[in-house]
Amino acid sequence: MTTVARVTTTTSSVRLHTPFVTALRRTETTDTVVVTVTDSDGRTGWGEAPQVWQVTGESLASATACVEQMLAPAVTGHRLDDRSDLAHAAAAVQRAVARNFGAKAAVDAALHDLVAQAEGTSVAALLATRPDGIRDVLTTDVTLSAGAADALADTARARVSDGFRTLKMKVGTDASTDVQRVASVRDAVGPDVAIRLDANQGWTREEAVQVIRALEVADLGVEFVEQPVVADDVEGLAWVRQRVGLPVMADESCYGLYDLERIIRLGAADLVNVKLAKCGSLTVGRDMLRRAHDAGLRTIVGSMMESHVGVGAAAALVAAEPTTEVSDLDAAWWSVTSPVVGGIDYSGNQIRVPMADGLGISGFVHRD
Repeated sequence: MTTVARVTTTTSSVRLHTPFVTALRRTETTDTVVVTVTDSDGRTGWGEAPQVWQVTGESLASATACVEQMLAPAVTGHRLDDRSDLAHAAAAVQRAVARNFGAKAAVDAALHDLVAQAEGTSVAALLATRPDGIRDVLTTDVTLSAGAADALADTARARVSDGFRTLKMKVGTDASTDVQRVASVRDAVGPDVAIRLDANQGWTREEAVQVIRALEVADLGVEFVEQPVVADDVEGLAWVRQRVGLPVMADESCYGLYDLERIIRLGAADLVNVKLAKCGSLTVGRDMLRRAHDAGLRTIVGSMMESHVGVGAAAALVAAEPTTEVSDLDAAWWSVTSPVVGGIDYSGNQIRVPMADGLGISGFVHRD
């Protein structure tokens, strides 16, 4: 009988090659808690809880405390002989504490990693309805941090040279100049590169409508606008969507299935962004994608500023349950190095997802 033997936490701070700037924050490092779960047969599963004060409210200290004081006792000793045991252990994680979704997602991913390793397969295979439909190579967009128009144009050209064909612009820092910045990027990259916008809650309802209508008039070829208003204002999200033509995506307004149902009921969005650090579980993330598809909503899977561990779990979800749009999995691309050996691998705008040995991670590069 295989059981969960121990759960450990390690804080990780990885330097970014370029500062990451949004309407909510600026960071030059990826700061996370890497969680390992070891079973009685000596295998180790991996997960990650990102520190994102301005979105999830979780910190390195709070995630560490949650894992060590609440989640570890909830799963230690649990059987992990098969997928049924995995489901029971994963449910125990969700019951153990309210919210704390990043910490839950880290332990949940590590449990999935363990069972996949035991089966000699991938985490994607555990999640997929049709294992023969799993994709081992995914495409990602890349973020353009908020900044001045000229600098954004230069950065956009550089990212296209790096191989990216979908650019995610961070706007919402100044509604009066947002359209100008988008126009600058469009002029820099030409008509064949996709541009999507993320306001990160930076506009009021009225500003959102004004800016989006101006974008429509300028005909800048914007794919969609993500989270134009504050997260709690789902009615405002619906209000904006009713008044503009460009598709609207919910991100910070949509954590789990309850939020998704509210968005569907209010007609608040055309798309949703599913993130493990918001929903706390690979299976919940998969269920959200399926429910959104059934309701006619388009989807992407995103990540916070996470390393190859957390992005690897999100990539496994996309490999198993394809999204309708190019997903937003560039977070680990920003890192100068990975804290672990193995896992996902970037090549331009493509991510190679391990198809065996769980998440494909074999150990730490170093411990901070």
